[in-house]
Amino acid sequence: MLYEITDEEFEKIQQLFFKLTSIKLTVSKKSLVSGRLAKRLRHYDVSSFDGYFRIVMDSPAEMQIMLDLLTTNETSFFRENNHFDFLKTKVLPERNKMSPFRVWSAACSSGQEPYSIAMVLADVLGEARWEVMATDISTRVLETAQTGLYPLETAEKIPPRYLHKYCMKGVRSQEGQFVMSRSLRDRIKFRHVNLNGDVPELGLFDVIFLRNVMIYFDQEVKRKLVDKLLSRLKSGGYFFVGHSESLSNVSEKFRLVVPAVYQTR
Repeated sequence: MLYEITDEEFEKIQQLFFKLTSIKLTVSKKSLVSGRLAKRLRHYDVSSFDGYFRIVMDSPAEMQIMLDLLTTNETSFFRENNHFDFLKTKVLPERNKMSPFRVWSAACSSGQEPYSIAMVLADVLGEARWEVMATDISTRVLETAQTGLYPLETAEKIPPRYLHKYCMKGVRSQEGQFVMSRSLRDRIKFRHVNLNGDVPELGLFDVIFLRNVMIYFDQEVKRKLVDKLLSRLKSGGYFFVGHSESLSNVSEKFRLVVPAVYQTR
């Protein structure tokens, strides 16, 4: 059965998605919304998106499924690799050795970013006290992240030394995949967090990664989000954004250190 989404139905979903995420689905996304949600209409055997919308409004679980289906989760290991070089050569040597070193991957998607961070920390800090907090709005991608299991073809950007040390090739049912080592998985805490809402108490961090997320937000939402995360960053802490992003006109509480890397003033 083909499902046609009307302008009025799309607008309802658009407004709800914006309320939940502060991301506006443009009209160009109409066919994407229709395609991704059609399977849920079939699941409930409803004939219209209006009928599905009523189910979403009555079911927090279905609302989360809708969010999972409509959020974009593009990521890769060691994406924008110079950030990891900066973390290794500049940030870690300056760390306060008297306290645990903590990094927050604030939109971790399916886990490639926090595992990339963890490989660098494990390489430099070894058995010293460190941890990675990894959060995302999508429960679906968090489930993937927690398994630490990925297709072999996604490993191409992992440095060979890290690949041999921290990644294990899958066998039998996991053939064609690799799994992150238990030593890394034990250092990462995954949590479901909607940055648009009230962020739970996670403690203070030395570094926060919020990369390739703010491109979806307007200026006012960016300001509120950065202020919110700034309160979780230690004095002198580092804030990493995507290379197409900037904190210019967003916050005066940071200074630019290198492209897309800021430090609290």
